[in-house]
Amino acid sequence: MKIYKNVFEKLISLENLFAAWDAFKSDKSNRYDVQVFERKLEENIFELHRDLQAKKYKHGAYTGFWIRDPKPRHIHKATVRDRVLHHAIFKILNPIFEPTFIAQSFSCRVGKGTHKGIRELKEIANKIGRNGHKNVFALKCDVKKFFDSIDHDVLIKILDNTIKDSDAMWLLSEIVRSFISKDANVFEHKGVPIGNLTSQLFANVYMNEFDQFMKHELKISYYLRYTDDFIIVSDNKEYLEKLIPPINKFLKTRLCLSLHPNKVRIRKFHQGIDFLGYVILPQHQQLRTKTKKRIFNKIFRRVFEKKQGLISDETLKQSLQSYLGVLSHANSYKLSQELINQFWFWIKE
Repeated sequence: MKIYKNVFEKLISLENLFAAWDAFKSDKSNRYDVQVFERKLEENIFELHRDLQAKKYKHGAYTGFWIRDPKPRHIHKATVRDRVLHHAIFKILNPIFEPTFIAQSFSCRVGKGTHKGIRELKEIANKIGRNGHKNVFALKCDVKKFFDSIDHDVLIKILDNTIKDSDAMWLLSEIVRSFISKDANVFEHKGVPIGNLTSQLFANVYMNEFDQFMKHELKISYYLRYTDDFIIVSDNKEYLEKLIPPINKFLKTRLCLSLHPNKVRIRKFHQGIDFLGYVILPQHQQLRTKTKKRIFNKIFRRVFEKKQGLISDETLKQSLQSYLGVLSHANSYKLSQELINQFWFWIKE
């Protein structure tokens, strides 16, 4: 395993902090808190740099709010100062950890994403099933309360295996321990906030331990993961059933996680495999009903934000094109036309 030293100076350098600001503000220039920070940009960045250099930095409090996506999710928003630092950390650490990830990990990675994952799943299923001549089974699982259950001590130990820089680990520990899930008891330090950019990286670093177990210890050939959702494909149903106990044991003993008891399913390919918002079938794929509702709800919210002056015309159009892009990956021409018609109806209201 390759180790990295002298990471701290790169993380806190003024060059990295200003580059992080540029990346952070690119789509947030209309936000009031961002505008306030930008009024004294150099002063704020230099102050952050001094606090980091002197190791006086303390992560600020979070602002919590709920979204429906489609199920309710509790998002925790950090201050602008802290989010700029999150971008700075991500910019340096992501290139360090990215090469360690398996090719079949699709979440929050350049060149990956949901559509790549769906295409690979379909290619695997058709390959195993010899284009419909053999039965294909998929074991679909997800982790119960994943972000709320990430153990701080376990995560910090995993990071420390690669980052051999005590100052950098002080800072990473400050970020990791800045949030504790409401589900944790007084003896536990668990949870990373969904709203942090660093949480996306931490999630991949954490679950990479599981990916390596799946590929190298269980030697599973056809395995794909997106955050806490993962799927294993085989022509042997009994083989998939036998994998469930060792998977659950590893998650519990090594990562303090557990499978969601109601979301462990084995389905035949011709029945449709539910993965990443789509139902994958041998000849086509379609959107889940919940995904359809989520798209319409999000476009309605974006139109409302435009009418309130919170986003620009360009941002609104980009949102529409983004969701039409999602629909283009399924057999959904009629649904696309319905979304466009509904969009213009909401605009004119």
